[in-house]
Amino acid sequence: MSEKIAVIGLGYVGLPLAHAFSFRYPVVGFDIARSRIEELRSGHDRTLELSDDQVREAIDNGMAFTDRIEEIADCTIYIVTVPTPIDEHKNPDLTPLKKASETVGKVLKPGDIVVYESTVFPGCTEEICVPILEKVSGLKYISSDYDSSTSAQTEGFFCGYSPERINPGDKEHTVTKILKVTSGSTPEIAEKIDALYASVIRAGTYRASSIRVAEAAKVIENAQRDINIAFVNELALICEKLGIDTLEVLEAAGTKWNFLPFRPGLVGGHCIGVDPYYLTYKAQEIGHHPEIILAGRRINDSMGIHVANRVVKLLIHKGHTVKGSRVLVLGITFKENCPDIRNSRVIDVIRELEDFGCAVDVYDPWADQEEVRREYGIELLTGLDDRFAQRYDGIVLAVTHRQFGELDLDVGEGTVVFDIKGVLPRSCVDERL
Repeated sequence: MSEKIAVIGLGYVGLPLAHAFSFRYPVVGFDIARSRIEELRSGHDRTLELSDDQVREAIDNGMAFTDRIEEIADCTIYIVTVPTPIDEHKNPDLTPLKKASETVGKVLKPGDIVVYESTVFPGCTEEICVPILEKVSGLKYISSDYDSSTSAQTEGFFCGYSPERINPGDKEHTVTKILKVTSGSTPEIAEKIDALYASVIRAGTYRASSIRVAEAAKVIENAQRDINIAFVNELALICEKLGIDTLEVLEAAGTKWNFLPFRPGLVGGHCIGVDPYYLTYKAQEIGHHPEIILAGRRINDSMGIHVANRVVKLLIHKGHTVKGSRVLVLGITFKENCPDIRNSRVIDVIRELEDFGCAVDVYDPWADQEEVRREYGIELLTGLDDRFAQRYDGIVLAVTHRQFGELDLDVGEGTVVFDIKGVLPRSCVDERL
């Protein structure tokens, strides 16, 4: 397959994918952030999805990094991997996707293929992105419904959708080890796209029957996890009122072979905490009110405030004046051993404690200090000394970075310890979810 690939968006999804393709094809990585391009050209990836050796490996393979559109003009396949966040009203924010489509449209040529990997609602590729590509390029979109009698197929372009399945921070389930769903706008293009991914994805591929099916498959993957976590979060709320330890209940129930091992906690990140809103948006657009999905979202979005309220009650029970109490929050990334702070719900705990008047310090050895300052207005601690625990009235373990397993929580009788993740010894914590 003599193709040249442009990967549009070099974040947690795009960069590992571009690295994988660089072993088989000429690849250009495109990103609008000049600082990101310079960083990658220097051989470093701040997301830590690729090691410095892997970045240099991609460069040695001939991969180029650019923010100049003219340098992707000779590519034949464009793979769009930009973020798809939600706005303050929890509606899909398609701005990055639309701008990426405009960029690709400016260099699109007859016969080119545009593959979207960004998580979207069913129908988004053909209803939102394709019209932009057509308008900017002046070319026609060719699908199975295309009337070839009106114009030669050489005057049009094709599309596909292959949902990303990157798990940030996971060094075991990397891009080539996760089965890839593929689809295309015509049977021939679907086969071509599938073969393209199959050439680098060792876990294999699954060809969906249509772009819309592939879009729907992706968005329900994380909605399903969200609902399952919401169930155990609600269980945690019930167990708390009953005076029962939630994790002990789950461990007992887990002795049954088909019990699903979900755990309560904060649900953040760019996938589980966001993707369900893309599905509910589309459902409501077509006149269906998605009760279960939205109920799960409400429960999970409320857990940070619930944790903060529990910490405050524990501080009161131990005789502390809440206003002015010093509280240390360990971790602000959305998951363990990963620098990704996008949509971290730890911020809900921090803001609620601050609203009560607590003086909150935050320590996270994985998070980028400047990024946290810019995103949340928080100055991270630069380190912890040996006697750090004795200076705080409360400590909240929010993220289980491996460094936290080495900490000595030498606290006094009056210090509140709340373990959101349920990993500390039960004897040294006051409460856990």
